[in-house]
Amino acid sequence: MSIRLDSVSVRYEDDLAVNDLDLTIISGERFVLMGPSGSGKSTLLRAVAGLEPLETGTVEIDGKDVTTLPPHRRAVGLMFQEYALFPHLSVIDNVGYGLAMIGMGRDTARRKASALLDLAGLQGFESRKPDSLSGGERQRVALLRTLAPEPSLVMLDEPLGSLDLALREDLLAQMRTIVTELGATTLYVTHDRTEAFAFAERLAIMRHGRIVRTGTPEQVWDDPQTTFVARFIGHSNVLTGAAIGFDAPGITVPPGALALKDNGEIGVHIVESVFADGRYEIVVEVANGERLRIDSPVPLDSGLSSRITVDRSAVRELVVDEV
Repeated sequence: MSIRLDSVSVRYEDDLAVNDLDLTIISGERFVLMGPSGSGKSTLLRAVAGLEPLETGTVEIDGKDVTTLPPHRRAVGLMFQEYALFPHLSVIDNVGYGLAMIGMGRDTARRKASALLDLAGLQGFESRKPDSLSGGERQRVALLRTLAPEPSLVMLDEPLGSLDLALREDLLAQMRTIVTELGATTLYVTHDRTEAFAFAERLAIMRHGRIVRTGTPEQVWDDPQTTFVARFIGHSNVLTGAAIGFDAPGITVPPGALALKDNGEIGVHIVESVFADGRYEIVVEVANGERLRIDSPVPLDSGLSSRITVDRSAVRELVVDEV
């Protein structure tokens, strides 16, 4: 099911949490809203679900205006970080709960719930209670309960926030598989760029209640367009163009586009060597005091002078939008 938001604003007293926002999500898409805390991403998700009233604008789901419809009439499945499983129900009854709510018979509901448990690798868990499950197992049960009634739209609000890194990576892959096999349109909210880039077919970055960049993960990474987006998604070299001789107020330079060479065009001082992900990042300082990170297979001594070259084709100009 597709989603279309037109001039949507949400206000909390004096705070405009979502500010005149337009967005279209196509049917079956895995779409991620990302941004720092307080950017408005969770508020926007709740507004689409009908849990927050709009100050202005409209919400359409599959071409139908649902702005005034209550949440239970929007065919939306919503999963929060806390999971909120029913502790007194078994795993299979938790998964089948939404099926009972839409009038499906008990035997049919249990068969469907059992098939979903198989899909998520939870065969044999049917009779267990939530308090006997690990965090990752509870997360999968909560996701299956959300998906079981086959909602038009699945919305996930920081669903992996309480899990450790290794478990997040494993469950993220399972979530991609499950929602893709079920053909669900998915709106996923996170502040974690690794999650966002791993899950999204397309994503939007929010700041101060507005969307400031939209595109595929590859498009956004290659061309963040502003200094805020570049820093938020993890670009390590965001600086003024003047630092390396560019006529631009802001630029971003991939570490791999820089190289230490005796005949390089820019003089630098080596500040430190940082080991990261099986390689070293050499932190250097240019003449105006700004710093760059350069990939290196070996560490280098701090305090040395050197020179660097720049692959100028890899440099992206940025709008400076940070104070």
